[in-house]
Amino acid sequence: MKPIEIEKAQAKLEEFADKDVYVHLETTNGAYASHFDDKAYNVGAYIRNAQVTYSQAKIVGDGQTYRAGLKMDFGWIYAEGLTDWTIHGDNQLLLAGHDREGRLMVSLQISDTPFRY
Repeated sequence: MKPIEIEKAQAKLEEFADKDVYVHLETTNGAYASHFDDKAYNVGAYIRNAQVTYSQAKIVGDGQTYRAGLKMDFGWIYAEGLTDWTIHGDNQLLLAGHDREGRLMVSLQISDTPFRY
């Protein structure tokens, strides 16, 4: 993965607009939090292969962290804290956010085919 290049990431997000796509969205502080603070709560969300169609996508940020939103007819998909990105083949976009130690904190993936389990 490499640091997000906002113009290129935006263009790839727009390629998926107005199509049926599969989304993977994951947030976690996982076991990271409780290993160092026994009063910390573990939190996370995981959605894999949700089929959606979005009409608009936007990625914005300050050059270090970014947030991406996908506008659907009846709501939004939103990920914040993104730092890195890559493209797998021609049809999968991966946006991820890592903490200062390189641990995964958030992931947003979009593909025109279902993700493998």
